[in-house]
Amino acid sequence: MRPAHYITLAVAIALTGLLYWGGNTIPPAKPKGDANTPPMAGGMPSGSNTVKPASFDSILAASRKQLSKTAADSVKTVENELAAISDSSQMAAVFLRLAHTWEINKQLPVAAYYGAKAAKLENSEKKLNFAGQFFLELMHDAGSPGIQMWAAQEAIDCFNRSMAINPNNDTTKMALASAYIEGGGQPMQGVQLLLGIVREKPGNVPAGMMLGKLAIQSGQYDKAITRFEGLLQADPKNTEAMYFLAEAYKGKGDKRKAIELFEQCKKLVNKPEFSKDIDQYINTFK
Repeated sequence: MRPAHYITLAVAIALTGLLYWGGNTIPPAKPKGDANTPPMAGGMPSGSNTVKPASFDSILAASRKQLSKTAADSVKTVENELAAISDSSQMAAVFLRLAHTWEINKQLPVAAYYGAKAAKLENSEKKLNFAGQFFLELMHDAGSPGIQMWAAQEAIDCFNRSMAINPNNDTTKMALASAYIEGGGQPMQGVQLLLGIVREKPGNVPAGMMLGKLAIQSGQYDKAITRFEGLLQADPKNTEAMYFLAEAYKGKGDKRKAIELFEQCKKLVNKPEFSKDIDQYINTFK
């Protein structure tokens, strides 16, 4: 176990938790902040009217400039092969080769795009989900808001196509919700997906966790408390739920209850690094 550190659950909601528990199905972004300041600030995003998604043409042009001559020649060879194909049933395999060529040259957005083209042609649930997850990872690592939104929209398209094949895959629904909330500028669509999951399956822990965290981020502390207390009733040793329940009470202004829960969480986790970080955090607000 590494020293205590924090990861963003979602780029757009800037919600951070400690990595001492498992079960999070949303791909995390890069570490932010430090061990003394678990960020819990800001309101729930309402979408962006100013950021526009980057175009694939602009991404492709920028990526071409990063290629060596040898790499550019390799890409051109596969592109010429693709251009010569008239039967769409043969294109998927060539798109995959093109994606691989871009990937080995570390131009991941272009690789993801062509990999998704292949997945869409094959209309494979598994491959569409893989492509969507690739875009989610790119969304978390995006170097600009425009690329982040582009990756989110591509992920949303892949996951929606996958759900058309299998509407009952909760993992796909969670991933789609993540794309809507984190980078797609459509948080309420993501929330509605999560609510649909917990209506059908009240015991779904990942969806319940994400809804609880979103409630904290939007200042709806009573809703968050209800959500996390329900999760703890089902599993009293769910330290992630206990941690965020403490955050909800802290946000509500009940410092005594928050500290009590943080202390319980320390005992359950039973890791010196975690205990040290929690003690430092408690000292910032007690």
